[in-house]
Amino acid sequence: MTSQTTVNKTGPGDGAPHDPSDQPPAKGLRGHPWFTLITVAVGVMMVALDGTIVAIANPAIASDLGATFAEVQWITNAYFLALAVSLITAGKLGDRFGHRQTFLIGVVGFAAASGAIGLSDSIALVVTFRVFQGLFGALLMPAALGLLRATFPAEKLNMAIGLWGMVIGASTAGGPILGGVLVEHVNWQSVFFINVPVGVLALALGVVILLDHRAENAPRSFDLLGIALLSAAMFCLVWALIKAPDWGWGDGKTWAFVLASLAGFALFAYWETRVAEPLIPLALFRSVPLSAGVVLMVLMAIAFMGGLFFVTFYLQNVHGMSPIDAGLHLLPLTGMMIVGSPLAGAMITKWGPRIPLAGGMAATAIAMYGMSTLETDTGSGVMSVWFALLGLGLAPVMVGATEVIVGNAPLELSGVAGGLQQAAMQIGGSLGTAVLGAVMASKVDSDLPVNWKDAGLPDLTPEQLGKASEAVQVGVPPVAPGTPAPIAAKIADVAHDTFISGMSLASLVAAGVAAVAVLVALLTKRGANADAGAGVGHI
Repeated sequence: MTSQTTVNKTGPGDGAPHDPSDQPPAKGLRGHPWFTLITVAVGVMMVALDGTIVAIANPAIASDLGATFAEVQWITNAYFLALAVSLITAGKLGDRFGHRQTFLIGVVGFAAASGAIGLSDSIALVVTFRVFQGLFGALLMPAALGLLRATFPAEKLNMAIGLWGMVIGASTAGGPILGGVLVEHVNWQSVFFINVPVGVLALALGVVILLDHRAENAPRSFDLLGIALLSAAMFCLVWALIKAPDWGWGDGKTWAFVLASLAGFALFAYWETRVAEPLIPLALFRSVPLSAGVVLMVLMAIAFMGGLFFVTFYLQNVHGMSPIDAGLHLLPLTGMMIVGSPLAGAMITKWGPRIPLAGGMAATAIAMYGMSTLETDTGSGVMSVWFALLGLGLAPVMVGATEVIVGNAPLELSGVAGGLQQAAMQIGGSLGTAVLGAVMASKVDSDLPVNWKDAGLPDLTPEQLGKASEAVQVGVPPVAPGTPAPIAAKIADVAHDTFISGMSLASLVAAGVAAVAVLVALLTKRGANADAGAGVGHI
């Protein structure tokens, strides 16, 4: 029988808001605050880990399964898109059916989907199960926050959220290292298999420790049409961006998907004003600082996730690094995000979010510009400087998002605002991979024929040139078996130089996006509800 605490949102007789965290402390293991924190941290660690560990495995997956550039993109896009679209809905599912049940279902589903990916023998199956990973991961994130908020007393909740965030940061930082070790010494499948024992541990802890809490006036309906409209709109947009290099930006199919996406967003916005319990209450966006915070998160993720996508191919396929070495070279980036987070928190507390957020995005823009100057022979020291600056610039945005978005939302919508913050990050990451991927593909398609001809290499048929372009987009020289060594060396030089030109342009676009985000950050400010909302959605 499920242990459950029913939470009244109004106090007896006075109608005052009642925080579930005001419940008396639990006795024993069941519902113990600190054991609850450990349990949800173990579960959410899987979701955070998959945000970076898979990037290291992408080249090995592409090689083993013969995946194209667009298909490799969908390994990332499918996960982040499913996660982003489902986060707010998953939070409402937790409110309706209980965060304990939602969390446990998410743990089991995520671990099972991870195991299925490891057993997959085609890129189509990998992408399919990545979608399931995203859906079940979305159940974990808001459920974990709901359990912490309901379990911890108010005076200790912020400390719990901070420790929870440190676990996520450590998982993010350790992803590239762990991924490199597993890919190099085991195989790419082990990157996903590792989630199975972690999931079993989280499930066992959850069954014993977690205590369910529900609100009496929990939602009784779901915005199914809103979910469908938003999902369709996002799918059409990302699909158009990924297929545009193949179809052409002026092709009718490209614009058909773009227009379908715009129509989907318009219908979604209209429906949200009509439905009783909308997926995203549009009244939230009447706050200019809140809207600026959401846009800022999207722009930050576009620059960060889009740029990171190419770095792994640059390190492994251009510099010839092993997966472990590639992971170590990315450590300054993720490591500085952890080091910079407490510093950013102190600055935001003292000065408010506007200056730290604008300064962080300015540093991000400079770092992305620096990454556009990387060459085939750039040394590790120079790369580490730009990677570290990027991590240091991103930290204030990560830390300040709660105060800007949740703090400027009405108290009764703080949970929705927290889900919106996380969804904005995931959507931005998916769009960044698609947009900068399209920039890379277009640049390679344009430069490769010219560079190939200038090197005096044998002419290629259109079909051969298309296949060569796909290889070059991930930094792999299209050298046919039996090619003489001098010719193979020329092909490698052309491939790497062309890849660098594409990555350079993509990095410049990311720098431009980050520069625009500086202006958006100037519209942010600390909200009237900042203190009350500090424990919601802060990762």
